[in-house]
Amino acid sequence: MRNLLITTFLALALASTAHADRIKDLAMIEGVRDNHLTGFGIVVGLDGTGDDTRSPVVKTALTKMLKRLGMTVDPNDMKMKNVAAVMLTAELPAFGRPGQKIDVTISSMGNAKSLSGGTLLAAPLKGPDGKTWGIAQGALSIGGFTAEGASGSSSKKNHTLVGSIPGGAQLEGAAPTVMPTRELVLLLNTADFTTATRLQAAIEAVLPGAARTRDAAAVIVSIQGEWKQKVPDLIAKLEAIEVDPDLKAKVIIDEKTGTIVVGEAVALRAAAITFGSLTVEVTEAPIVSQPTAAFAGKGSKTTVVPSTTIKVDEQNHPIKVMAKATTVGDVAAAFAALGAKPRDLVSILRALKAAGALRAELETM
Repeated sequence: MRNLLITTFLALALASTAHADRIKDLAMIEGVRDNHLTGFGIVVGLDGTGDDTRSPVVKTALTKMLKRLGMTVDPNDMKMKNVAAVMLTAELPAFGRPGQKIDVTISSMGNAKSLSGGTLLAAPLKGPDGKTWGIAQGALSIGGFTAEGASGSSSKKNHTLVGSIPGGAQLEGAAPTVMPTRELVLLLNTADFTTATRLQAAIEAVLPGAARTRDAAAVIVSIQGEWKQKVPDLIAKLEAIEVDPDLKAKVIIDEKTGTIVVGEAVALRAAAITFGSLTVEVTEAPIVSQPTAAFAGKGSKTTVVPSTTIKVDEQNHPIKVMAKATTVGDVAAAFAALGAKPRDLVSILRALKAAGALRAELETM
């Protein structure tokens, strides 16, 4: 783990300097976005891995579906293990048009064991407004498997209760996206006054007098002159402009896996550090006590006597001085030179922050 951590820091140190990002990657246009779609459906063709045969949800859904197809079946007569009730999720893209194909994710909502090999029957995809925006149908792609033996043993690879159908839904209506006509509002993915100001300046360099900063999250670009008839061309031109975004000094800590990520803007002030680890090892080794023949009386018997061994190991680390570090490479080299384990390094980072030597925000996942 320590070698992996040090390797990670060295990789950061050797990484090339960050270049400017496109506005397309930093912001989105207000009103031009995807919309969530959800739906309910039935998956058939499962190999005995479907929902419980007593599931009222499956029985009711199948009864209604068969009735639409001209068949009347008593729900109490349905005892099928190859059917599962599922929920559907998809995204209605901005400017989506009827006939366009979109991807669908299918998730089991009952107690099915696996959706592998199943086929989704035609199911509507609805938006928050209750309108049907698409119809989904097709064979599921799972990417895993589940196998069980007669004695109860089983083998499983990946998650088999969630699948997808690439291009499995067809849009039935046009997305309600309206192209702006007077001004474009660029919404930053991460609100920041410095980045917003730089973005506005970069646009002004290409389109003088067209941009102004509204706040930390929005830059407004007016649609002027010939661009009023070519708004898509204007958007494409803006998206290609490069801006150097400002970054917050931050260190991300994931104590569950021992992962530590140091951001580009992190800096260190000079500090002296010493750390040590205390390990207490307790070993239980029961000893069987057998009475000797000379003392073995009528009531003598063999007993088990507990034996405990305690070993204490305290590591002593000399005090080390960390020099001032102003680049991510210097910070990585300083931490790697400590030779600390990930758990020790987490404590060191918190102590440096408390002492004012770490100029960064600590975020624990």
